[in-house]
Amino acid sequence: MNMNVLKHPSVLVFAAVMFCRSVSAQDIAASDIPTLNVTGNRDDGQGFLSPNKIIAGDELQGKLSGTLGATLSNELGISATGYGAGASRPVIRGLDGARVQILQNGLAAGDVSSISADHAVASPMQNTHQIEILRGAAALQYGSGSSGGLVNVVNDRIVTSMPDTLSGAVNTSYETVNQNKTANIELDAPAGPLALHVDSAISNSNNYRIPGFAEQGGPNANWAINPGNPVNIPYSGKLPFSYSDENSLGVGASYIRSDGYTGLSMERLNHNYGIPTSEGGFIQQSQNRYDLAHQTNDPFDGFSSVKISAANTNYQHTEFTNNGVASTQWNNTATEARLELAHKELLGSKGVIGTQISGATLNATDLTTNNYAIVPQTKSNSTALFVVEEGRYGPLKTSLGARYNYASQNPNSSTQFPSQSSQEFTPNTYGPPAIQNRQFNLMSYSAGGMLDIASGYGLGLAYTVSQRAPSPQELYSYGPHDSTATFDIGNSNLGTETSHNLELSLQKTVGLMRGKASIYRNQFSNYIYGFYTGSYSQANENFSVVQASQANANIQGAEGEITYNWSQTGVGGRVFGDVSQGSFTSGGNLPLQPAPRLGTELAYQRNGWLTSATYIYSFQQNRLASWEIGPTPSYNLLNANLSYTERIGKVNWTAYMALKNLLNEDIRYATSPMSVRLYAPQPGRSLMVGLRAAF
Repeated sequence: MNMNVLKHPSVLVFAAVMFCRSVSAQDIAASDIPTLNVTGNRDDGQGFLSPNKIIAGDELQGKLSGTLGATLSNELGISATGYGAGASRPVIRGLDGARVQILQNGLAAGDVSSISADHAVASPMQNTHQIEILRGAAALQYGSGSSGGLVNVVNDRIVTSMPDTLSGAVNTSYETVNQNKTANIELDAPAGPLALHVDSAISNSNNYRIPGFAEQGGPNANWAINPGNPVNIPYSGKLPFSYSDENSLGVGASYIRSDGYTGLSMERLNHNYGIPTSEGGFIQQSQNRYDLAHQTNDPFDGFSSVKISAANTNYQHTEFTNNGVASTQWNNTATEARLELAHKELLGSKGVIGTQISGATLNATDLTTNNYAIVPQTKSNSTALFVVEEGRYGPLKTSLGARYNYASQNPNSSTQFPSQSSQEFTPNTYGPPAIQNRQFNLMSYSAGGMLDIASGYGLGLAYTVSQRAPSPQELYSYGPHDSTATFDIGNSNLGTETSHNLELSLQKTVGLMRGKASIYRNQFSNYIYGFYTGSYSQANENFSVVQASQANANIQGAEGEITYNWSQTGVGGRVFGDVSQGSFTSGGNLPLQPAPRLGTELAYQRNGWLTSATYIYSFQQNRLASWEIGPTPSYNLLNANLSYTERIGKVNWTAYMALKNLLNEDIRYATSPMSVRLYAPQPGRSLMVGLRAAF
């Protein structure tokens, strides 16, 4: 289906307005609706900048998957990348990588998932309590480069209030499509003035079944990157190198006081997963993480709290070829610290003032070429000051935020790259980037407001400027990347990337029928992307030579949803849709852009029963960059969930069942690089059953 949906982005807004007005007579006060253990939008859905959503409780349990991207992939305005079962990262409004920052408990995840979509997020999902999606001013508390948004994974490993007695949860499940077996446990307990926490999780899955062939278009597709590679998988077959094995252990201890807490935590993560490209391969990933958090409430006049937090991560992963030969090793050691002062209301506004410092050392080594550097050892340092203010002035809610960031990239000047002749570039020869230190002064800010135009209706406008410094990989890389079938070359002369995002939103936040809709335009100066040069490295299986480049670009889009009695007792319904379109100012489409989607969801909840069904239609994506092969086919996704909760003694027992991709559709994400999208569809039809106990 070929639709230029963005020619009429106001359709979603108009539909939401008309639909909400048609039921205004049915409006009831929000306090009259019984609430369940589901956390929805912040401020009861009345986010007055770009929508900020929190997923927790039953909603999170129903959506939780093995990866962060898969967990969020059907949220409004969010799609995902897909590298088998092991690696998937959220794509927000057409933006991914470094433009979507991933945090764990408010501090950087410390991994290298932002560099490439085959690098898994180093934050286990099984014991996650809450996932926050932030945009606009709220995101400026944590980083200046999150032009797409920010995702914070909360696991409450540092307990902030004293438990009365031993409490916790145990969960186990089994999934048919890949024989995935998961189990996790978490416990909180008091020990004098201390609150103790322990959690552990394990997940083991085999290669998953796919519908039809691995290659898009079948085994005789004329675009095949390596047509002689025998990865033609029949309908009943399994996709090679799509497995994932993960285990984690976390412990925490907090000293709880009447005016706050002080806590420490530690985590060990091991994750081995396949990379289902045409060549195949796998990654062995590990990380040690240490966190500190301290908060004092009402520390002095005019301030409601002071919070200090810090994290240290030691991350490593090794990439292997399909025959088990180590090819590349990535290391990243990072330390981050934050100080936040929350002040009480002043002139109608409350806010947070803070500072943040971070440092990281990253390097990547090609183990097949005498340990040459792919990315030289680079020390990245950042110092930031930020302030975020939110106020209410009659019918107007306001939000202001600003962040100044000084960032530097300092590569090892003695780095030795492989010789140009050893790469055998055709038709041209490309040399390595210059090894030079870089410094960046970044200024980001946001201003917005939500005006109450009628009872329960709000009209919002937000403007956000976000600046991002290029990453070490974008500046200094020089070497092959097997999972994307590219030879990546950095550009040490890259400048600051700046985005200007303007968003208009409409919300209805009371009554049985509610809705929200947004239209936005994000204008980029010096947008950083990988340019396919048309040359190939013959020494690396004819990998495409991709050079870091910059150009002006824009992304515009619309999204909206209408809900009926959503997340409440009885029957609930939801219809939604999102679309974004990215293009270069000089002409041509941005790469890896999500396809437009429409969807509907029905749910029923009563007396311990919770059931839901979701249908999503994803349109064909034919707006591709000049070097992308396509189009990406449309698909129909139908999922269903059923659970029953019964309290027996002091334990809440929940038995649940999830049916995924019921139509057994061939699903390929336009947001995944060609090396995966053309050879690796998402899993076929699957049944997952599980049992959860909370006490």
